[in-house]
Amino acid sequence: MYLYLLSTYWYKDYSKSFLAINIGFKVFLQFLLYLIILKILIPYFLNKKRKVLFILLILVATYLMQTFYSVVRVYFFEVQFPYIYERMPPYILWDRMTSFMVFIRNITWLTFPSIILISVKYYRDQKDIVALKEQKKTTELNLLKHQLNPHFLFNTLNNLYALALKKSDKTPSVIAKLSEILDYILYQCKDNYVPLSKEIELLENYITLEKIRYGNRVEVRFEKKIIADVKIAPLLLLTFVENAFKHGISQELAKGTIHLEINATKNEIVFVSKNTKPKAHLEKMNVEKSAIGIQNIKKQLELLYPNTHDLMIHNDELTYEVVLKLNLDEKI
Repeated sequence: MYLYLLSTYWYKDYSKSFLAINIGFKVFLQFLLYLIILKILIPYFLNKKRKVLFILLILVATYLMQTFYSVVRVYFFEVQFPYIYERMPPYILWDRMTSFMVFIRNITWLTFPSIILISVKYYRDQKDIVALKEQKKTTELNLLKHQLNPHFLFNTLNNLYALALKKSDKTPSVIAKLSEILDYILYQCKDNYVPLSKEIELLENYITLEKIRYGNRVEVRFEKKIIADVKIAPLLLLTFVENAFKHGISQELAKGTIHLEINATKNEIVFVSKNTKPKAHLEKMNVEKSAIGIQNIKKQLELLYPNTHDLMIHNDELTYEVVLKLNLDEKI
């Protein structure tokens, strides 16, 4: 600002030393007003919702800067550089200090740099806030995935352990399916969104493992109607399928059923999971662990599908049903 104003007036018929000092003093007042607004008025008044007082204090600070300049002009500049002002109208200090029109006219040159600098700072702060929010969102998602993956792995290894104890011929097949699942979880689903076909493949591998474990005790129907292979947040549906087996089949002495359905269009994904519950269903059966998985899913939905998802859970005496609807954003 100083160099700009100095270059603007440099070739006019003024003393160069007067220009350097006078413009330097004006820029000093502008910068002083900026610091007052930024360091005092914004944090102590605007940020605390005291907007009327904030505006009044800006006007007071601007008036004080103008008065300060008027006093310095009368007692310094007119004394040191009298030839500059000899052809100008008389400069009456009291009239300048009490004139409303003079105050209005001088507001612009005093506050304009403050407006520009504060606007630039606000823009940079907003960029930092957006970056921090994205970083926080990514961190939270990673934490949620880390909470989910060990839980899934623990259940699957239990399945494998049970088959190994029986020396079952199905053990190699289980290891192969587990290898495919781990490969997907560790290396293929690092992005926030993955193709729905990959998630369906994951679910089918998991269902195969569980059917090997439970045998004739479970009947699984998995219906898929995929019009468009859209993208979905990874591992989002797995928790619901896990819960269907864990709380619908593991305690069942007779035969339980699980019905899964996925419908996908360009604009929407609808997932339905419905399972029967054992007649001798125990209310105390590890409800807390089940709640952790559901809470993780709800947090992921809030982060990845804010205001674009609908999760409905129907928990009856003999059935448990989950209906998840995802409205897909164009960028997904």
